[in-house]
Amino acid sequence: MSEEILIIISISLIIFLSPLVSRVLKLPTITVEIILGAIAAYFAFIVEHSILELVAELGFLYLMFLAGLEVDLKKLINISGDLLRRSIFYNVILFSLATAITFYFELGKIFIVVLPLISIGLLAALKKEYGDVEWIKLSITVGLIGEIVSIFALTTVSAALEFGLNFEFYKTMALFIFFLIFMLFVYKLFHNAIWWYPEIKAVLMPEKDNQEQDIRVSMAIFFLMITVMMYLHLEVAFGAFIAGTFITTFFEEHNKQLPHKLEHFGFGWLVPIFFIYVGSSFEIESLLHDGLVKHAILIALAMILIRIVASTLFIKTIGWNRFYMIGLSHSMPLTLLIAVATLAYHNHSITQYYYYAFILASIIEVLFVMIAIRLLSHFVKLDNNLK
Repeated sequence: MSEEILIIISISLIIFLSPLVSRVLKLPTITVEIILGAIAAYFAFIVEHSILELVAELGFLYLMFLAGLEVDLKKLINISGDLLRRSIFYNVILFSLATAITFYFELGKIFIVVLPLISIGLLAALKKEYGDVEWIKLSITVGLIGEIVSIFALTTVSAALEFGLNFEFYKTMALFIFFLIFMLFVYKLFHNAIWWYPEIKAVLMPEKDNQEQDIRVSMAIFFLMITVMMYLHLEVAFGAFIAGTFITTFFEEHNKQLPHKLEHFGFGWLVPIFFIYVGSSFEIESLLHDGLVKHAILIALAMILIRIVASTLFIKTIGWNRFYMIGLSHSMPLTLLIAVATLAYHNHSITQYYYYAFILASIIEVLFVMIAIRLLSHFVKLDNNLK
């Protein structure tokens, strides 16, 4: 049997079985996909292949696109000044503590970026399980700002790893800032256009749509932004993120089902391939390496602790018995952590040992946080009942 056929069969089975295994083990599907990908690679059912790597890269970009769908610029603009200040200071505390830990333990400078990363992708899973409760709504709002900061950090690190701190790096960052200013102009221009001519939305995404034009428009914007970022030699993941933000900001009210359709399209097959690929790049034998599991646990604990410390900013908002939920819910930056680790490893900024440590830490975080939130939410309910 050829490698291509074996890879296709293995990925198909993992995509099919992951949700079933997830329900049995009570684990997030993403974690199961990574674990099964590692097992498949261990038994040589999945091997290195250029096409698999290409599809996995597309899956990652689509995942960043879905992360962008969580960001509605209109809602961010309308949040209170006090919450905005607390959210920004929350990120300042995270980066400050990460810097202190990095220098105190003499770690690589990549830890300054890795430890404070925030990704709200898995918050959607928490929202489905616990409902639209107060601490989850606050976590999403604060997390949106944190994810934007993290995406900016990802872009900066990508440029620094590729060019080093030289003229090309500063040129790239200046181009990146100019691009952001230009995108703000485009957002404003399009906002005014649909204000004066609201029928534009109906033309782009008609209500009676037999051709799935809403998906076609979304994919056109997605690939167009990726192309622009490639042409400008900027981080393409940020382009995918902006494309998702654009869709949500301008079309969610017109077509409320569109974000769900795009999520189903991605999480149904494309995004799982990325996580399976990540798992396949992790060698199970590496668990036997001296200190790997220990370092992964320490990384996970550091990421969780700095978030709990920073979340004390919201004690007055949601109380002593819930503030830590903010920090815990932000302690699962699985996608961005793997993204930064992959970038750093490919650019030889970290060794394979630390690449494996970061991947293992991301899995440990998800397992620990999901269990902790489940236990603590039950405790909070009991506490409320006693009152």
